Amino acid sequence: MSESHPPRPPARSPVHAAAATDEWWRSAVIYQVYPRSFADSDGDGVGDLPGITSRLSYLGELGADAVWISPFFVSPQADGGYDVADYCDVDPVFGTLADADALIARAHELGLRVLVDLVPNHTSDKHPWFLAALAATPGSPERDWYIFRDPDPADPERLPNNWPSVFGGPAWSKAPDGQWYLHLFDSGQPDLNWENPRVRAAFLDILRFWLDRGVDGFRVDVAHGMIKAPGLPDFAHTAEDLQAGVIPTHAAPFWDQDRVHEIYRSWRQLLESYPGERAMVAEAWVQPHDRLARYVRPDEHHQAFNFAILSSAWSADALRTSITDSFRANDSVGAPTTWVLSNHDVIRHATRLGWVGDEATPQLGTRVPTPNPELGLRRARAATTLLLALPGGAYLYQGEELGLPEVLELDAHVRQDPTFRRTEGAVLGRDGCRVPIPWERHAPAFGFSPSGQSWLPQPTGFGELAMDQQEGVSGSTLELYRALLATRRSRSLGTGALAFVELGEQVVAFDITSEVGVTHVVLNLGVADWPIPAHLQILVSSSPTVTDRLPTDCAVWLADHSA
Repeated sequence: MSESHPPRPPARSPVHAAAATDEWWRSAVIYQVYPRSFADSDGDGVGDLPGITSRLSYLGELGADAVWISPFFVSPQADGGYDVADYCDVDPVFGTLADADALIARAHELGLRVLVDLVPNHTSDKHPWFLAALAATPGSPERDWYIFRDPDPADPERLPNNWPSVFGGPAWSKAPDGQWYLHLFDSGQPDLNWENPRVRAAFLDILRFWLDRGVDGFRVDVAHGMIKAPGLPDFAHTAEDLQAGVIPTHAAPFWDQDRVHEIYRSWRQLLESYPGERAMVAEAWVQPHDRLARYVRPDEHHQAFNFAILSSAWSADALRTSITDSFRANDSVGAPTTWVLSNHDVIRHATRLGWVGDEATPQLGTRVPTPNPELGLRRARAATTLLLALPGGAYLYQGEELGLPEVLELDAHVRQDPTFRRTEGAVLGRDGCRVPIPWERHAPAFGFSPSGQSWLPQPTGFGELAMDQQEGVSGSTLELYRALLATRRSRSLGTGALAFVELGEQVVAFDITSEVGVTHVVLNLGVADWPIPAHLQILVSSSPTVTDRLPTDCAVWLADHSA
């Protein structure tokens, strides 16, 4: 007769230690507002700062710690405000400086911190700096603010090098006098010359301007740009290789060059001179992980967006690897890992995860498969449940808490993304994630604008997802987010220690240990249900129907009954 043994407890693999300090940015949940699409107060169909201010209490009730506001500066809006013509004033379409001051003050009253979006790699071609450069002669100090190159006398139409624009086509355009100027994005966004000390001094002044007005920090656009390789050599690879991760980002002579870190050290010194733990987060699409970690060394940014899970395939192995590699890199420099699933540049994850086999596609290309909306939302809720349990910071993109999908059906004549224009429609671009969000099902423009106008058309289905249709409704996506954020805070998950638990190849499971106790997190990606042990109680589940078994594409937070 064989001897019976009690089942062994699952093996635990420590991955991340608890945070040693408690600065707000180490564990904050920050909500991104895209101003054009959040709330329109004056009825012109474009969201504005007073509209944001009127909805800030909603963000407090959601459970956010801070709000990041995409650019609202003076701009011709060739790229949704990321083409800045004046960094120290508000574009009239969004309001006034007084409106910005009122927004900051109201946010602080509600306990919300405010991050503004800084765009340092390039300006608008309507910025006074660039207009002065065009009015000056080649080789002048004014032109040295940007990156100009003389044409080849033997072949004036030959480009200075083979660098591509992120938005399609070459990264060079001609000034009226025949000189070439560099623009890694749209031709209306000329790249600044960060080798020029006057450019560096000007941006320190811009930082001071907003810090003096009370902002709590900055999201730094294209933080891996700015410094270019000496001599501007040809790119030895292809944009496709870069996007696919075949080569490290710094192999491109226009991205992630080592000397960019000089800039951030000077910015960090400035932020440290202000009270209140002012912070910077880097938007750096950089790989491998150890290169991204360089941006969050103790004397540089406080956070850097971690796009590993956003870009990950929907598989247990891929998710475990992304989490492990991210912690290993950031922990090595004492920085928090900052997680994100959606933003204004990528396909909303409620749609992205509904493409079976295409889960890792971050942007719309030439092919648009038909998503499964039920599957996409189910996975999106599970992915968010996983992400918000992870120690570190987290970013939410406006409308994801409503389960909004990507709007795929937009006519060509309404699309405004320069990517769509520069590729002649071959790439649809980012308009689909920027459609104004719905607040009230039966109001004009679903409560976005009192006039019913909307700068991008809203689909009819947005009415069913409106905030007023989900608020207080058990099982709604909005109430799931509120429960996740409240539980994350009450159990101190953002500053806890993480250890993976072995529950099967197709199950992502880890324990978060904090001063409150142990929170068990399980995401089931297998075909079979995962049985929930009887001694564990459900704290939050991505599916409202979960009781004693966890189905596929669902996630749950658990705690011992006695805890």
